Amino acid sequence: MASFDVADLLSKLSVGDNWKTLAAFGTAAAATLAKTTKGDVPAVVETLNNVTALAKGNMARAEAVLCTLLPMIFVQAGNKQKPCREAAVEACNAIVDGMGHNCLREVIHYCFGAMDMKNNFQTRVLALNVITKFGDTAADQLGTALPEVVPEVTPCMTDVKKDVANAAIAAMSASCDVIGNRDIEHMTNNILRSITHPKEVPEIMHALAGVTFVQSVQSPALAMVTPLLVRGLKSGVTATRRQSAVIIDNMSKLVDDPLDAAPFLPRLVPALASTAETMSDPEARGVCERASSQLNKLDAQVKTLVTKGIQPALVLAALKEAVGSLPAEADVYLNHITEMICSHMGCKSYDDWEDVKIQLDILTNKSAAVIETMIPACKDMMSVSAADDDDDDDAEVLCNCLFTLAYGTKILLHNTTMKLKRGAKYGLLGGNDSGKTTLMRSIANGSVEGFPDPTEVKTVFVEADILGELSHLSCVDYIMADERLSHLSKEEVLEVMATVGFTEDGKAKPHHPVSSLSGGWRMKLAMARAMLQRADILLLDEPTNHLDVINVAWVKNYINSLTNVTCIMVSHDSGFLNDCCTNIMQIDRLKLHLYKGNLNKFMEINPEAKAYFSIKESKLKFTFPQPGPIEGVKSRSKALMKMSHCDFTYPGNTSPTLFDISIQVSMASRVGCVGENGAGKSTMIKVLTGEVVPQTGDVWKHPNARVAYVAQHAFHHIEAHLNKTPNEYIRWRYANGEDKESLVKVSMQLTEDEEKAQKEVFEHSWKDEDGVVKKDKRVISELMGNRRENKDAKEMEYDVKFKGGAEGWVTAKVLKKRGWDKAAKAIDSRLAQRAGLYIRTLSSANVEKHLGDCGLEAEFATHYRMSALSGGQKVKVVIAACLWNQPHIIILDEPTNYLDRESLGALAKAIEEYEGGVVIISHNNEFVSTLCPEEWVMDAGHLSTRGEVGWMERQDDKIADTAVITEMTDAHGNVTEIKQKKTLSKRDMKVKTKTILKAIKAGEELNTDDEDFAQEHDLYSKA
Repeated sequence: MASFDVADLLSKLSVGDNWKTLAAFGTAAAATLAKTTKGDVPAVVETLNNVTALAKGNMARAEAVLCTLLPMIFVQAGNKQKPCREAAVEACNAIVDGMGHNCLREVIHYCFGAMDMKNNFQTRVLALNVITKFGDTAADQLGTALPEVVPEVTPCMTDVKKDVANAAIAAMSASCDVIGNRDIEHMTNNILRSITHPKEVPEIMHALAGVTFVQSVQSPALAMVTPLLVRGLKSGVTATRRQSAVIIDNMSKLVDDPLDAAPFLPRLVPALASTAETMSDPEARGVCERASSQLNKLDAQVKTLVTKGIQPALVLAALKEAVGSLPAEADVYLNHITEMICSHMGCKSYDDWEDVKIQLDILTNKSAAVIETMIPACKDMMSVSAADDDDDDDAEVLCNCLFTLAYGTKILLHNTTMKLKRGAKYGLLGGNDSGKTTLMRSIANGSVEGFPDPTEVKTVFVEADILGELSHLSCVDYIMADERLSHLSKEEVLEVMATVGFTEDGKAKPHHPVSSLSGGWRMKLAMARAMLQRADILLLDEPTNHLDVINVAWVKNYINSLTNVTCIMVSHDSGFLNDCCTNIMQIDRLKLHLYKGNLNKFMEINPEAKAYFSIKESKLKFTFPQPGPIEGVKSRSKALMKMSHCDFTYPGNTSPTLFDISIQVSMASRVGCVGENGAGKSTMIKVLTGEVVPQTGDVWKHPNARVAYVAQHAFHHIEAHLNKTPNEYIRWRYANGEDKESLVKVSMQLTEDEEKAQKEVFEHSWKDEDGVVKKDKRVISELMGNRRENKDAKEMEYDVKFKGGAEGWVTAKVLKKRGWDKAAKAIDSRLAQRAGLYIRTLSSANVEKHLGDCGLEAEFATHYRMSALSGGQKVKVVIAACLWNQPHIIILDEPTNYLDRESLGALAKAIEEYEGGVVIISHNNEFVSTLCPEEWVMDAGHLSTRGEVGWMERQDDKIADTAVITEMTDAHGNVTEIKQKKTLSKRDMKVKTKTILKAIKAGEELNTDDEDFAQEHDLYSKA
């Protein structure tokens, strides 16, 4: 090598077959650089200088040979002789500075070999310095290599040799700079510090857990974070292990390409599973189990993907075939070109292969043709076989878009694809809060990126909720009010309405107000409006809500008849999806997954999806507050609400909706109310609860009973408060110790006759202090809010104020005659509600927990306004609000609407465990039959019963057997014991009364219990 003429070689490199001479130089140089004895120093130094000269003189043509010399150059950097070390460092820098970006893949493995602990520290430092250089010279390629780089560099960061540790920290820092993830780039210093300062891992995990991940997570980010996550999972601190699981859960949802995660799953999956098994804290264990499930899904998805990936042997074979026969000396070039091509494949770079062409030009004059052959072959190797596509038909593609969807700060879908074909029927599945309704609204509003313009593809969103500002209109005018139908005549509208059942002689008449329609007829009205718009895509949110079996069949037939219209349908009715769907779209892990076939075929592939439709398989848990006892009521089967011989006709209608209805409800009641649409089910409940007043008959409620009522159109409870959070709404509603919703009922508003009766003078009689009966003409001005039991009359009497300032007590019977019955009922309701509210303070924390017990997560309960909630979440809010005052009876009108099956299962279980009475109106036969042994059957306004009609009378449960509340917890968590009143016999009552009267007359001070007894029984006036 001493006589080798580098200058001559450089001058001839571009001529003919001189690459063979360069290959021979490489072989000779490798042999010299392998020598490490003192006598070989001059030859080694000269060879290294020649390498430097070639690298600086014509690196482009020499890089294939020079790169292969790097392993020996690294070794010489650790030579005991200083001249060798210095020459080696110079040669290495010349090669690295001059080589192309895509040489990194080959060179990085030489670096890993040099970093081995058996090598001298100078060798290891030089290799680490090369990786640091790559951060500036080949950032993209270094990012792709991070899954290999991080585990190799990490041990060196804690090396006992300070020079090695510092070089490793610099290399890792340079690697962090190329991860390309904005969400965690500000955390890179902390991530580095976690390796060198293990004690700081809990604090660093806490900071990382607070990161909101938005950007797609790719292999560079996973490579950098995985060691920290594994360290966190092995921590002895429960909070740190929990935070690691949360981060894994969040990041795994944003992995666009499952193959990016493949290198890290063998470490993370078993570590997370082990953490979940050994976690003692139940809540933290649940978090770990969810994250483990999420990671297992990703792992399963990776295993179902088929790809050749980057296999250098396959690439080399394809390259040799494309280039043709070459002598053995060319292998060093072919191997180098193969590594460059693999680098392009890893970076998904197929447009600019100029660096590959330069190397091929050294060997052949047909480099362009070779590249044309290699690019498709490499793409094919990198292709991933996914689920069967539905491209086996020639239907028109209406939409094929890539988009991200968010609601507020919550990401619902991330970089997902949606492909829709004309005439297809798509069932959209996903748990509550997954974004189903938001996706359909976004499509209808034109806010989905890449979705066709409304002028090209017309979409219509079908929903049954009637806008409040239009509720006064007739059915036909309601449809005509839609500006999209302004071009139609009323005759055309009436013609289409007739096809869905709106006729003058039908159950629903086109000129009757929409406010009088039942839920089922509201849905049919919405369908009629959609039919008139001639849509390309129909978006249907729970189209079978409120519908009986006959009308569900009508909707199925109508949808199946739409051969040229595409439908996207959200429904929790498994039969409906089976009969109507040609495809299923599932929202899972922020992606939209498409499956061909109906629901049954989908569940064959995804058996876990049965939870969407099975009430029994619910893992969710709702907890309803127990009602407790009612003063004066000993048996759970004693009626608390009654209707007797009631008729009701809606204003504007000519025939009654209800005929001679008599029912009663007790705390033992479990009643399902069934019947076809428009039969009068909801109207009967409205009369029972005082929402409307019957024209004939009587309605009664026990004065101490608390009743929760969730209306069929549940959102009307909250529609005036959508700018409040659920937490704020409940605290507003019960702020003064009473339910503000109960004060706006029609049955609590005064009629003209009652207002007139209140102004009339009547004769009032009372006993004075001496027991003498007095009489006087009086007019009641107001009720003071107090109530007591009149033992003689065996009814309640109320504290009133008369005009002129006098006060007295008047019985309920007299108050009713004088027009004050509703005011007395308001006092009854207020006192009953206060009794229910006593057990817990109306604090933000208590309300948040209550909402959580009803299935609404704290994030949505306290931090989201109700206008931003989905339909399922709003129903949970309404249920929670009605249950806050611990009612004795719950009345649910169509509670299954908008709730997924998991929530339905939780609701059913909560009702089973609830100790009060329950009345349910629903078309969901499974739900009703699971809970209700008795059924009320409504048919055209007439009521009949079936099932175990007399089951309540056979109940021997007594109120005394129910759990009695013995303590209350305030907003700060302080627990106070509640003293229970002892029921006295008549004899004991007489003795106690005599003793307390004697003490009062003697001027003695009474204890708290005796004071309460004296106040309750008015003993001070008798003393």
